[in-house]
This record gives sequence, C-alpha cells and structure tokens, in this order.
Amino acid sequence: MVDVQYAVTNPATGEVLQTYPTAEPAEVEAALDAASRAARTWPQESTVAERAALVRRVAELHTERREMLAGIIQREMGKPLEDALGEVDFSAAIYTYYADNAERFLADQPLELLEGEGSAVIRRSPIGVLFGIMPWNFPYYQVARFAGPNLAAGNTILLKHAPQCPESAEAMQLIFTEAGLPSGAYVNIRATNEQAADIIADPRVAAVSLTGSERAGAAVAEVAGRNLKKCVLELGGSDPFIVLSTHDLDATVDAAVAGRLDNTGQSCNAAKRFIVAADLYDDFVARFTAKILAAGEGIAPLSSERAAIGLEQQVNSAVEAGAHLAIEGQRDGAFYPPAVLTNVTEDNPAFRQELFGPVATVYRVEGEGEALALANDTPFGLGSYVFTTDPEQAARVADRIQAGMVFVNGVLAEGAELPFGGVKRSGFGREMGPLGIEEFLNKKLIRTIT
Repeated sequence: MVDVQYAVTNPATGEVLQTYPTAEPAEVEAALDAASRAARTWPQESTVAERAALVRRVAELHTERREMLAGIIQREMGKPLEDALGEVDFSAAIYTYYADNAERFLADQPLELLEGEGSAVIRRSPIGVLFGIMPWNFPYYQVARFAGPNLAAGNTILLKHAPQCPESAEAMQLIFTEAGLPSGAYVNIRATNEQAADIIADPRVAAVSLTGSERAGAAVAEVAGRNLKKCVLELGGSDPFIVLSTHDLDATVDAAVAGRLDNTGQSCNAAKRFIVAADLYDDFVARFTAKILAAGEGIAPLSSERAAIGLEQQVNSAVEAGAHLAIEGQRDGAFYPPAVLTNVTEDNPAFRQELFGPVATVYRVEGEGEALALANDTPFGLGSYVFTTDPEQAARVADRIQAGMVFVNGVLAEGAELPFGGVKRSGFGREMGPLGIEEFLNKKLIRTIT
C-alpha cells in the first residue's frame, strides 16, 4: 500500500502537530456504501430548494466559524491569516451562489420542435457518487467549488483531501454534518493513493474531480478512462501577464506583484510569466523587482520545506542555464525569499516549468505578435492577464490567448459566478459559475408525442 501520512505539520517551524490514521479497507467500504445509499435515496426524497437550503447553511457555518477555520489552514500550510480569512469568505460566497441559483440552473429546459407534435424538454438530474481529490493550497475554496454545486444538484460526495490538510478536512466534515446533510451525502476519507485508484474504479462511483499536479491528473484520468468514468481536472498553470501599454506603470506593477504573490505564489492561476513590451521593459523590471524583493520581509512560509527545496532546485537550474536572478537572502526551511528571473531563454528548463512559489520570470518583447507567441508557448493554458490602454487590442489579444481564462487590466478578479478552468495540460472541465453545476449531471431528453 502506498505510504501516505495524514499529518498537520506547521511549515513555519517544521513541528508535527498532529497525525491522523489513513483509512482502513473497512472504512473505505463503509464510505462507499454510505455515499451510494444516499445517492439512491436523497435526490428522490428532497427537492432542489431543500438541498439548496442545506448548502446555504454550509455557507453560514463557514461565516460563523471563519476565525477558527482560518487558523487551521494557517497551521496546516502556512497561509497568511488575512489570506486564510479571505479564503473562508470566498468559500461561503460560492456556497451562497449555488444556494441562490440552483433552482434556476437545474430547471427543465424546453426545446422548440422543428417538426411533429408534442413537446421536448431537457431535465437535469444527478448522476450519483462523485469522488473529489483536492489539494493543499486552498483547502476550503477547492472543496466549495466542487461540493457546492454538486450537493445542490443531488450528487453525493466522497472527499479525499491532501495528506497535509486533515484538520481542515475534519472541520469541513463537521460543518456538512451540522448543516443537516443526510448520512453519506458528504464523506471525508483519508485514503492512500492506492485506495483512491480503487475508489475511482469502483462501479458505485460515477465520476471524479481532481485539482492537483499534471502527474496526479494523468494518473486519475488513466484510471477513470479505463473504467469509463467522466472526470474534471484542474491542473497546473504558468499564466502569462502581458503588459503592452499603461497609463500608470506603478499601478500595473502593483497588480503584477499582487498577481504573483497571492497565497505566497502557490496558486495555479497566479501570474507567473511577465511579458513586457520593449518600451516599458526596463522601468517595469526595475520597479517590479524592487517591490518583489521588498515583499520578502515577513513573507509566509511555503506549504512545506519539501516545496521550498523543490522551488530552490528549479531556480538554481535556471541560473545554471544562464538566467539572471534577483534575490535577497536564501531558503530557510520552508521559507523562500521572493525572486525575479530574467534572461530566461527558450532552452532554459524554467522556460516551460511552473514555478510554484514567490518567483517571477520576466521577458522582453517587441510588440503584440511576439507577446502572444511567447504567452502561448507553454504546455499550460489555465489563466492569463492582459494590460493595455487600447480596448481593441485587449479584445484581440484576449481572443488569441490559448487559456481557459483571460483577465484584462486586473488581477484577483475571480468570483463565484465566473467559470474556472483551463485547456492544454492545465486540464479540462469547469468549476464555479453556471458551467460548474453542469459537469456532473444527466441532461436527459424527454420527448412526448401527442
């Protein structure tokens, strides 16, 4: 069996605060049985409005316990307290959004017949047990965007969280239970990777959703495909931040810094590659580098010492391949100082890697065409950012960027109503917004002839 230890390890100190046992085979079977039983009965015994009310109560409990919940993830993965509180609030907003809109999203959709008499309608209904495999970087938010819409729809959920987030996982299980969801509707399970593969293959599981690495996504997709299960994958990103023109360079630089350092740089859709027009490049690099380096004072740790070591190795390899590094200080345990890489050429390993931490790469381009070519020269396609004073150029560039999301002249502008997802090796499927509730539904055609 794959060795997976569920433990709370404070990344700031390296201290193991608490360990949790992985699930025994009997626990896995009990979880599958409970979820499948609930999937057979709960949708028939409840209305969308009743399920939406339960989801709304989940939101309320997040708000009531926001300080306690924020403190947990600060211990588990080092998230700054202000960011942790913001994540709890955003999670509550997502649950509220689906509670407010579930009936409208799930309503029957009449179709206009081209010929013949009678009627036709598309009826949206749940498909059964869903298995969610969630990451450590946003422990509440990732669950909210998966669980909120699917519980409102009447699917039931088995949830495997990251091994370093067992305390927040238990806190969420308690919230779903206290909100009044029936037994089996939401079940947290501390499974090993081997057990997770068996759960995906189990015929009682209808589909799987994963947020994580490319490697994990490929492994999950392989098992799901072999068993003819639908999956949604939200994987890595190396999002471009394109600067073509600006009326206020300082404001643009501030946006760039915020886009890079959100969650200490540990966000799939953080701005990571800064692509700057030649006439702005020197000033941008000078101001951006100064503000990135200044952010090192009081910066939070990365999620673990292992994560910081991995980032350090990537940066060292980039420098060995000819990149120029601006950095103050050095790694200290899980702490990694903010840094800027320039002169990253196409043959540099960092050119197509995702740097998951407070390290930015900056590129100089001669114009829109070169900026687009560089932005799209990546295996990823999650988010992207375009800064320009020309509305026509903004529309043109946004249309041509190969990504699931484009944000024009702004960062940190995600919302519960806005779909989230990517293309290429960033995965497939969408979460949040009206598209998020559509992924795991049976859109049944009912054609009646009179």
